[in-house]
Amino acid sequence: MHNFLFGIYPYIALAVLVVGSIARYERDPFTWKSSSSQFLRRKQLVVGSILFHVGVLVIFAGHLVGLLTPIWVFDFMGISHGAKQLLAVIAGGVAGVMALVGGGMLFHRRWTDPRIRATSGPTDMLILGLLLAQLVLGIGTIFVSLEHLDGHEMTKFMSWAQGIFTFQAGAADHIKDVALVFKLHLFLGLAIFVLFPFTRLVHMLSAPVRYLVRPGYQVVRSRRQAPRSARVSHREAAE
Repeated sequence: MHNFLFGIYPYIALAVLVVGSIARYERDPFTWKSSSSQFLRRKQLVVGSILFHVGVLVIFAGHLVGLLTPIWVFDFMGISHGAKQLLAVIAGGVAGVMALVGGGMLFHRRWTDPRIRATSGPTDMLILGLLLAQLVLGIGTIFVSLEHLDGHEMTKFMSWAQGIFTFQAGAADHIKDVALVFKLHLFLGLAIFVLFPFTRLVHMLSAPVRYLVRPGYQVVRSRRQAPRSARVSHREAAE
């Protein structure tokens, strides 16, 4: 089971993430959006969203660089395993708390406001709840990491991640004896990858580059403010 969860399941999760995202973009491009509820309650959204997104982006960048950078690169730069471990604990802890507080505000907002709940689908609540659970597990790993400040425990996860991406047999063996909280953290992260293409998380893959070179502004008016000629043309079109 360990070999399946951490040696085979990662490839299943990554395949669903890539193929599912491409299929959704090609099949249902109009569902590729963040479905913002900013107009329904702005203040709590702004504070919670900033904390959540900044924290998550820092965590994502830290995991990406920390796990996929070859160990010899850190050795060449003179960065010891202990220093890397301490940096991960401090930066990851601060970013994790930020994301957890912001995510909690967003979850509270979406769960308690009747109007926002009415515009939320089941997957919205599910994925936000899973992200919060993942943040709790991530913060929980910090307390275990404090017992291994020599950094050698971190190299196990680096070897595992790089073994997966380079298709090395036996990659799961690198993390066979790590603490349970780490395994739960990895498993839930892979589960989020599987759900990614079917939720609003897909908007993370969109970069609004087009808007930087768009020829003009988009003018949005309410029906009451629209010119009379426009209202007539809409009526004629409807008829």
